[in-house]
Amino acid sequence: MPEPQPNQLLVEGSDDKHVITALRNKHMSKDAFSVKVPNEEDTKEAPNEQGPNGVEALLKNLQESLKQEHIRILGIVVDADQDLAARWQAVGDRLKKAGYKNIPRTPPAEGWVCPSPDPFLPRVGVWLMPDNQLPGMLEDFIAHLIPADDVLRPKAEAIMQEIEQAKINRYKSVHHPKALIHTWLAWQKKPGMPMGQAITARVLNYDKEIALTFVEWLKRLFEMPPA
Repeated sequence: MPEPQPNQLLVEGSDDKHVITALRNKHMSKDAFSVKVPNEEDTKEAPNEQGPNGVEALLKNLQESLKQEHIRILGIVVDADQDLAARWQAVGDRLKKAGYKNIPRTPPAEGWVCPSPDPFLPRVGVWLMPDNQLPGMLEDFIAHLIPADDVLRPKAEAIMQEIEQAKINRYKSVHHPKALIHTWLAWQKKPGMPMGQAITARVLNYDKEIALTFVEWLKRLFEMPPA
């Protein structure tokens, strides 16, 4: 059995895991850090058992994650969703309870990194998708990676506007970014390509400013030299 990775990034779900793994592999060493989804192993072993998942599970298990002896550096990536301030406070409150101090009132645009406050706690970093400044989710981040000269995105946006105005969309308005990205991906050479694969295949541009800012946060967090 391989030794546990001391550098770990916690994410909400498998899409986050595959996207961040693809960005890591493009910009950094593949063994720079591992990416972990909460309850991932439990889901594999008992797929029919419904426990907490996503951000709920990540926050619930955060105290336990911080106490794991093998963890030297722990990153946390969650969606801001509709209320960035509330999500930042939810993460910050748990970090304060664990012993972290000097947590900013608002998330820095470049991502937040906190040194270890004592020998028993890891160095920690937090990134709120998409950019630490606006409400949103992973798919909002991904939308920035669509090439600027792409001709399909305007058509995908027009189709979505049409069905939303006709009130025949079956997705909630909050999931508009998800619907847009997956509509756009459905029209690629390999229809329905997952977001992580689209980065690897260069269908999405992994050198866009938002991606580079995210990668620089990862490098600061995991104490790697900048590009």
